[in-house]
Amino acid sequence: MSTATTSLPPDLPAQWTTLSDNDISLDSVEQVLKPIRNDLWVAAACLDRIVDDATTQKSLLDLGLERTEPAILRARSAASHALRLISTANEEAEEDEEAGTRSDGPARHASLVSYFSDETVDARLCRIRAVLLERLDRLNTYVEICKDAPAADEGEDEPIDEEWEDDPWADSPAEFSQQTAPKPPGKPPIPLYNFLTTTLVDTACLLASQENFGAIRILHERHGSTLWPFRFAILDCIPEYTLASEYRDVLPPYDLSTDTELRPLAKPWREEPDFAETPECILALDESGIAPPIGTFEDDNITLPARPQPLSSVELSSWYLERIDYVLSSTGMVDAALTLVQHAASQGVPGLDEVGEDLSLIARLVYDAPQAEDSASVDWSLDRWRSMEPADVIRAYLKHSTEERIAQDIQRLVMPYLFVLESRAERAGHPDPTLATRLLYDYILDAPLGIVAAIFEASKPTLPQGQRVIRDDEDMARLALACLYGSDSSDEWPTMSRIFECLPAWDAPDEGGDEADEADTTIASLGAFVTPSTARPRATPRDLLIFFKPLPTTSLSRALDVLDVHLESGEILARWSVPAPLRWFLQSNSNISEQRARANRMARRANASDDKLDTQEDWEWLLEDMLKLAGSGESGSRSAFCLLSRDDIIRIFFSGLLSTGNFDIAKKLPHSSSVQLSLDQQVIEDICLTCSQEFYDNATSGNYHFGDMKLAYDCLDVPAPSERIMQEKEFIEATSRLCSFNLMSRPGIPISPIEIRLTKDRLSLVSRVLSSNNDAYKHTEVILDLVHKLGFRGDVVAEVKTLAMLAETALQLDDFARAYETSERMVTTVLLLPAPHDAPDASRVHAAREVCWLTCFQLGRHPEFPDVARKLALLGRALEFCPAERLPDVLAAWRAAEADDLAHRRDALAARRRAGGGRRASAAPRPRGAGGADAVASLASRLQSMHMPDLYIPHSPDAAALANKAFSHVAANIPFAFGGRGRSHVSEDAERSRSGSRGRTTDVVSEQASRVLQKGIGWLLGADDEV
Repeated sequence: MSTATTSLPPDLPAQWTTLSDNDISLDSVEQVLKPIRNDLWVAAACLDRIVDDATTQKSLLDLGLERTEPAILRARSAASHALRLISTANEEAEEDEEAGTRSDGPARHASLVSYFSDETVDARLCRIRAVLLERLDRLNTYVEICKDAPAADEGEDEPIDEEWEDDPWADSPAEFSQQTAPKPPGKPPIPLYNFLTTTLVDTACLLASQENFGAIRILHERHGSTLWPFRFAILDCIPEYTLASEYRDVLPPYDLSTDTELRPLAKPWREEPDFAETPECILALDESGIAPPIGTFEDDNITLPARPQPLSSVELSSWYLERIDYVLSSTGMVDAALTLVQHAASQGVPGLDEVGEDLSLIARLVYDAPQAEDSASVDWSLDRWRSMEPADVIRAYLKHSTEERIAQDIQRLVMPYLFVLESRAERAGHPDPTLATRLLYDYILDAPLGIVAAIFEASKPTLPQGQRVIRDDEDMARLALACLYGSDSSDEWPTMSRIFECLPAWDAPDEGGDEADEADTTIASLGAFVTPSTARPRATPRDLLIFFKPLPTTSLSRALDVLDVHLESGEILARWSVPAPLRWFLQSNSNISEQRARANRMARRANASDDKLDTQEDWEWLLEDMLKLAGSGESGSRSAFCLLSRDDIIRIFFSGLLSTGNFDIAKKLPHSSSVQLSLDQQVIEDICLTCSQEFYDNATSGNYHFGDMKLAYDCLDVPAPSERIMQEKEFIEATSRLCSFNLMSRPGIPISPIEIRLTKDRLSLVSRVLSSNNDAYKHTEVILDLVHKLGFRGDVVAEVKTLAMLAETALQLDDFARAYETSERMVTTVLLLPAPHDAPDASRVHAAREVCWLTCFQLGRHPEFPDVARKLALLGRALEFCPAERLPDVLAAWRAAEADDLAHRRDALAARRRAGGGRRASAAPRPRGAGGADAVASLASRLQSMHMPDLYIPHSPDAAALANKAFSHVAANIPFAFGGRGRSHVSEDAERSRSGSRGRTTDVVSEQASRVLQKGIGWLLGADDEV
C-alpha cells in the first residue's frame, strides 16, 4: 500500500509553502521538505519549485525521484502480475514469443489502466516522476554547458596593475595574489529557470541567435532525438553574418556512401528510459484520466517546421543554396556566403561549383567596384545576380564610377566580365564576336552625358589604339550623334561641346549638289524620325544609333556639321533662359510654328531669368542673338529660327519687350541708331494692342492705376494715338469704372476684367451696376459715359436702352420726377432718329422705338405716378411709337389715366364751387377761342392719316361684330374736349344751356373724331365693312 495516507506534521508543509524560491536552500530541503512523509505532497512540492542554484535544484529533483520510486515500482509490479497471470492461463505463450507479445500487450495495458484508475495517487506520482526525470536531464545538460561556456567578461574582477599600485598601505604582493581568486569556469548563457521551463527547441534557437555554438553542440549530443527534427529551424536562427567556420560542427554533414545527410550520434544521459517515460505507461495514464502536471512540455505545441528524415543530396544542396542566397540578400556579406560554400564543398555536397564562380564575381562587384560613401550598400543574392541581364551587371559595376575613373573601371571591371560572357557563349556553342562591343555601346547610350564625355576623352583618335575604350572612329561619330540628339538635357552645353571636340574630323571631298541634297534629306528624315508619335513617343539613343548605323562617312561628316550649328544655337537659347534639347532643332527644322513659339518664349522669358534686362543695350543684345538664330551656319546648315524672316523676328522681339513692361525702352528702340527695327506704325499699333489685351486678360483687378491693368493702359502710350488706341483706352477706363462699383461674378468674388471682356451683352453690365447701386441712376451722364467707353459711342440704340434702364431704375425706387426726365431725354433722342423706312438700318430704329414706347408705357400707366398730365404725355408718346398691334393696350392705359384725371377734376371743381358760392356760378364762361377747334381738327386729321397695318384674326366667326363693339366702346370713352385748362365733361350741360351753337359744334367734332377713330381701329381688326 502507498504511504500517501500517512498523516503529515501540520507545521512542516505550512513552513515549506511560506518559503520563497530565493529562500530555498539545501538545509531547507533537508530540514523542512524531506521529513514530510506524504510522498505525493513532497513530489509535487519538488516539481513546483525551480531555483536558480543548480545544487539546490538537484537536491529537489533527487528528493522528488526518491519519493516517486515506490510508486513506479508498484506500477511495474502491477503490470508484471498481469503478465504472469496470462502466462499461466495460456500454455501456448512459450511456443511463439512474438505471439506472446501480441497476446500479453492488451492485458498488460488493461492491467495498468485498471491500476492507475484505482490508485490515482500512484498515477499522479508516475506523471510527476516523468517530469522530474526530464528536468534532471536538463539540469545535467545545463551544468555541462556552463562548464563549456566562456569565462565571464574581462574587467569585472581584473587585478590592478602593480605599476599603478602606489598605495603605501596596500597589502604585500603575496597577500594581493591570494585575494585575487581564480575566475569561474564559465558564465551561464541563460538563467537556470528559463532553461528548465522553456522547450529545448526554443532554448536551442535562443542559443543559436546568441551564437553560442558550444551549447548547441552539447544540446544536440544530449538531446539529439528531441532536436533532430528541428535542426534546420535552429540553424535558421543563427545570424546570417556569422562565418560558417564558427558553427561548422552544427552544420548538416553529408554521407557520400549513402548520398544523404549524415545523422550524428547522440549521447543521452540515460541509455534506457524510465518506466514512467515509456509509451506503455504514458498511454495507460492518459486512458485512466490522469492529466500531466501543469507546466509540462508538449512537443505538439512546437510550431517550427520539422524534418525528421535525413535529406537527400539534392535537398541538402538546395538548403545550402537557400542559406547562401539568404545570407547574401539579408547581409550582403559575400565572404560569409563564400565560407559557407567552402564548407559545403569540403563535405562533398554536389551542385555548388558554379555558385563559387558567381560569388567571386559578386565579390568583385561588392569589394572592388567603387561605392558611394553616403549610400547604403546593396544586398545581393544569387537569384538576383543570375536574373540580371548583362547590361544590368555592367551598370551595377559602374553605378558609382566618376568621370575621373570611369575609363579605368571599364578596363578593370567591365571588360573582364564581357570576356567571360563571350567565353561562356563560345562554350555553349553560340559564339558572338560583337557581344562585348554591343554591350559596351548600350551602356554608353544610356549613360549620363558627363560619363559619356569622359569615355569619349579616353577614346580620342590621337590615343594609341590599345588604350582607347572605343576604337572605331565611325562608331564614335554614330555614338556621339545618338547620345546628343537622344538626350533630353538642355543645360549641359559645355559637356556636349566636350563630346563634340573628341570626334574625328574626316577630309571629305567637296560635296556636289546631289550629295548636299542627300545630306539635307537625311537631316529632314532624321527630324521626322525624332518627332514623337503614338507608336514611338520618344526616340531613344538606341533608336538613333540604328538610324545612323548605315550612314557612310560623308553623311556622318555632314551630320557633324549640322550638330556644330545646333550646339551653338542651343547655347544661345540657354543663355536667354529658353533652353531646348538638341532633338528640338531636328523636330523644328521644317516646322515654322515650333520656331515661332520658341522665339516668342525667348523674347518673353528673357526678362524672367536671374539677370534681368534693364538697359537698352541688353535688349539690343537679345535682338542680335535672335537675328543670329534666324540665319544659317558657316557650312550652310540652318539654325534654330531659319524659317522666320527678319521682320518676323523683330515683331516677336518687340512684342516680348512690351510684355515685360519696359515701355520707355520700347519707345526709344525704334529710333535707335545701332538697331534698325524697320517696323511700320500700323504694325507697332497692332503689336501694342495685342500686348495690351494680354495684360488686360491676365489682370486680377480692374483698377488701371496699378498691376496688369496699368501695364495694359500704359502699353497704349507707346504707339501714336489713333482711333483704335483711344477705343481700347476707353474700354480699360470703363472696366476700371465697372470694378469700382463692386460688381460680383459670384457671391463674394469680384468680377474680373476677363469676364468683362467676354461678356457678350456689355449693356448687361450697366444693368448690374444700376441694380447693385441705389444711387447710380441719379448720375445719368456718368452712366452714359460708361456706356460710350464700353464701345457704344455713337450707338443711339445703346443710348436709348441705357436711358430706359435709368428710367426703369428710378421708377422702381419711386423717383418719378427723375424717371420722367430720363424718359423725356429718351424720347428726344428717338425723335432725332430718321423714320424707319428712311433709315439705312431700319432694325436699329425699330429697336430704339420699341424700347422708347415700352418705357413710356410703363411709366405712364404706373398707378403711383401722381402727375396725370405727364402720364398722359408719356402714353401719347407710347401711342406714337408703339406698333399697331399694341394700340389697344396703350389706349386702355390712356382711358384709365383719363378717367383718373376726370375724377380728379370733378373733385377739384366741386371743391371750388363749394368754396366760391354764387360768384363763380354767375361768372360768364370763358370762350374757347380757336385753339380748341384747331386741336380737334389736328387730332382728327392725325387719326385719319394714321396708317394701320392689316391684322387678321383667323377662326373668328363674328370678328366684325367684335370689332364694332370694342371700338365703339373705346371711341365713346375717349374725350375730345380741347382748349382752356383741361375742362371736364361735368360742365358740358351748363355750357350747352348758355351757348347752344358752341355745344352743337363740340358735338359735331366729337362725333367726327369718334367715327374716324372707329374707322381706323376697325380697319386694324378687319371690320371695315361693318363700320
